[in-house]
Amino acid sequence: MKTQVPFIYSFLLLACLALFQTHVYARDQQWHELISDYNQHLEHKLKSKGIPGAALSIVNGPDDSYVQGFGVTKINKGQAVNAHTRFRLASVSKTFAGSLTAKLTSEGKFSLDDPVSKFIPAFASTGYKNHLKVFHLLSHSSGLVPNAYDNLIESRMSYPDIVEKLLSVKPICQPGQCYGYQNVMFSLIDEVIKASTKMDYSRWLNEFIFSPLNMNDASLGYAAMIKDNNYAYPHVRGRKRWHTARLKRNYYKVLPAAGVNASASDMAVWLKAQLGYYPTVLSSDELATQTRPYTHTKKELRRRVWKKHLTEAYYGLGWRVYDYDNETLYYHSGWVQGYRSDLVVIPHLNIGFSLILNAETGVINELTTEFIDRALAYKRAQQVAAHNTKPQ
Repeated sequence: MKTQVPFIYSFLLLACLALFQTHVYARDQQWHELISDYNQHLEHKLKSKGIPGAALSIVNGPDDSYVQGFGVTKINKGQAVNAHTRFRLASVSKTFAGSLTAKLTSEGKFSLDDPVSKFIPAFASTGYKNHLKVFHLLSHSSGLVPNAYDNLIESRMSYPDIVEKLLSVKPICQPGQCYGYQNVMFSLIDEVIKASTKMDYSRWLNEFIFSPLNMNDASLGYAAMIKDNNYAYPHVRGRKRWHTARLKRNYYKVLPAAGVNASASDMAVWLKAQLGYYPTVLSSDELATQTRPYTHTKKELRRRVWKKHLTEAYYGLGWRVYDYDNETLYYHSGWVQGYRSDLVVIPHLNIGFSLILNAETGVINELTTEFIDRALAYKRAQQVAAHNTKPQ
């Protein structure tokens, strides 16, 4: 009798292991079916709208990545978009500024509560005095009217000259009391970093984010974007079709706000970093710092595509923080002439999503929403299945 007990335990163990492996296989198969179905949906939508090209990145946990290029880099005589084709991220660049700032503050380079005047003394003689803090810059809570002097970014005026004019603008509220989306003010984080570390933003991002993450296609600025032919050209819509536009340098003036170029391959890595899978580059504490809900953004609750899903909306440090159908999302979008981009991180489900288009089209909102809804439905079905298989 005693000799049979180990055999019975071994048999039960093998049976449980087989059941677990079957469950894992079924789960993985369902996820891959989700990716395949979404891929077909995306490809159909891109073709129906005539969109020239796109870069898609999806991650599910530390080991499951899907990276795909669609279409061409430009309408006429363009090459096929691949995993390493560079796109402009536009305002998705702000997520990099938020992460780098969280990293530098955790290392004691400066504090989020430091007054900006400590690093840019000219602010001390304005109405801000010492009330404007570093975190106000990256959470769009400086008190300025939304998009202050964005029109000058489009002009030939240099960034330092734009900032000089910015100093004379009277705030519409005290810092921290209202939300006003910024590009010029946001990018002052470069001056803060330079004054406190003696290294500029570009060097920090290249050496301490891009390089250790092996984001080999990622870069900052116009010259890096066009270094070879594997980049997506911008496209704008005419009356009947898309036209290739000239790649403009303007928003490269504000590197933290809109200066990053990256490929689908890069964005898969960036999503994994945001999910905590590269803790030596971005620790869990740093990730928590950047997504602290600093500024309430009520206007986002009225966003046409998402208003039936959102119950809360905030801005952290370069990241939007949403309550979407009772799930926390970290999100940012980007829009500059000829490009649109979306980035979504669902931290509790270990899912990340990035989509970049080389066309200025609002269809990206529908495509991103479609993925989020499918991903949430998949994960919740998995949770129900896991609960039902537990011993009663």
